Amino acid sequence: MKILFLWMAMMLVAINGCQKSDIVQQGVRNDMAREDVTIRKGTFAGGCFWCTEADFEKLPGVAKVISGYTGGTKENPTYEEVSSGTTGHVEAVQVYYDPSKITYEELLNFFWKHIDPTDRGGQFVDRGQQYRSVIFYHDEEQKRLAEKSKEALDKSERFHKPVVTEIIKFTKFFEAEEYHQDYYKKHPLKYGYYRHGSGRDQFLSKVWGKDLESTKPKSESSYKKPDDETLRKKLSSLQYKVTQKNGTEPAFQNEYWDNKREGIYVDIVSGEPLFSSLDKFDSGTGWPSFTKPLEPDNIAEKEDNSFFVKRIEVRSRHANSHLGHVFPDGPKPTGLRYCMNSAALRFIPKEDLEKEGYGEYLKQFARN
Repeated sequence: MKILFLWMAMMLVAINGCQKSDIVQQGVRNDMAREDVTIRKGTFAGGCFWCTEADFEKLPGVAKVISGYTGGTKENPTYEEVSSGTTGHVEAVQVYYDPSKITYEELLNFFWKHIDPTDRGGQFVDRGQQYRSVIFYHDEEQKRLAEKSKEALDKSERFHKPVVTEIIKFTKFFEAEEYHQDYYKKHPLKYGYYRHGSGRDQFLSKVWGKDLESTKPKSESSYKKPDDETLRKKLSSLQYKVTQKNGTEPAFQNEYWDNKREGIYVDIVSGEPLFSSLDKFDSGTGWPSFTKPLEPDNIAEKEDNSFFVKRIEVRSRHANSHLGHVFPDGPKPTGLRYCMNSAALRFIPKEDLEKEGYGEYLKQFARN
C-alpha cells in the first residue's frame, strides 16, 4: 500500500505541474545545456564596412557580423593597405545567421536595399574598387540564389542603370582591426556624422521609399515552425520535450522562474512575442508566471483533460508550441496566472530588443 500511495503522490505532482503550491521550495537552478544552433555564413561587400555591419546586425536571426577584407591576394592586409586600393581586397562583412530564423534569400533582399548596385566605382562617398559592391558565395546554392536575385532586381527596372554588383566565389576572409568592429556602437557620434555625410541613406530613401527594409518588428509571416530535424538540432532535449511533447520542467530548477530583468519572452521555437516582464509576478510555484499575454493573438488556449484533470492549456498560435497552463488564481487586475515553462521561452532583455527585431516594445519599458 505504501508503494502504491507513493506512486499516486508522484503522479499527482507530475499531473498538476503548475498547480499552485503554498510551500515555496528553494531549489537549485538548473542550467540547461542547449545544443548549438546550425549557424551559416554569408559574405557581402557594400562599401564602407562600418555601415554594412551596422545594417546587417539589425536583422532578427543574424547572430553576429564581422568586418574585414576579402577578394584580393594580399595575406593579412591592414586597413591602410586595403584603403589604398593596391591589394585587390574590398571592405566586406561576414554575416553569421540562423537559417531557421532568416533565409539567405532574405539576406540578399536586405543587401540590395542597402547599397547602390549600379555603381562600378565604389559606394556613395567612398570611391575606388576597394569599396565596390560584391556578393561572395560560399557554395553553389548561394551562387544560384545570388544570380537569381540579381537578375530579378535588374528586370524590375527599379534602377535606370544596369545592376553591376559582382558575384564572386569566396576564398579567404581577413578580419579587420578591432577598432573597426562595431564601430557604430563604439563611436556613435562620429559614425552618425559619417553616415549622414556619405549620402547613403538619402539615396536609399529616394530609390526605395516605403519599401526600404529597416529595423522593424518581425511580421507574423516570419513566425514559422521549423521542421522536426531542425528543431531537434536547435532545441535542448528538455526544450523539445516541453514544446513538442507537452512536457513539464521541474519547479524552481528552470531558467526564468525568478528572473527579474526587464524584457520580453518569446517562443523558443518561432520567436513570436508572448509575455512581458512588466506582467510577471512571483506566484510561489517555481515557474515563471504572468497576469496576461503580451500579444493575445499569439496565444491559443484549449481545454486539457489529460490525466482526468480539467485544465486550460496555453500554446503559441504560430508554432503550436506547448507553453504551460492558465489558472484563475492570479492577482489583479486580471485574476489570471499564466504559468509557463521556461524551456518553452527565450528571454530578450530590453537593451537587446532593437537588435533582435522587437524594437516596437521598447516604448513600454520607457513608460514604465
